[in-house]
Amino acid sequence: MITLKKEDGPADLDGVTHLSIGVSWDPTAGSSGGVMGMLRRKTGTDLDLIAIAMQGSDPVRLAGLDSLNPLGNGALVHSGDNQTGRGDGDDETVTVEFARVPDNITSIVFVAAAYKKGSSFQKARNISFKVYDATGGSSQQVADIWPSLLTSDNGCAVAKAVRVGNAWKLQVINETGKIKQGDEHALMRFAISK
Repeated sequence: MITLKKEDGPADLDGVTHLSIGVSWDPTAGSSGGVMGMLRRKTGTDLDLIAIAMQGSDPVRLAGLDSLNPLGNGALVHSGDNQTGRGDGDDETVTVEFARVPDNITSIVFVAAAYKKGSSFQKARNISFKVYDATGGSSQQVADIWPSLLTSDNGCAVAKAVRVGNAWKLQVINETGKIKQGDEHALMRFAISK
């Protein structure tokens, strides 16, 4: 297993027809003990994995939150919103089928966000991102991405799939910033800057 890092530069996705990015996290009690700590672990925290399809520097579609198939053709599909982080395996995934991505889409930015009011990276632990080659119908993990989430920011541009001619490359971004919670336009503006 390899760990992709920003300083490694773009990784070729030659032969990968379906790419999946998965995020998982566990709820934490934070500094709360007793009943409050138990309640925090039980209710969990809501982090979101969002993929934003870009046309040059303009965001045109968003996969995540309430939009599971924003291009309408299965090219960019979100697994659905996990609002607690409880359970094994990935809590949310986005799968890209490159052959179906319209020609006008030049990149897809993958963002992790504590998007909903009251959520934060600090209310989760063991946050991890996995990269899968889902070519051929089965998903095989090929890499990890470990962005720095020790921040008071609530958004992290984790990675970007970039079209290069007829091929695609995956580039780790690992940049955090503030996103106005609950504001989809702020989320898209955040992706533009990456």
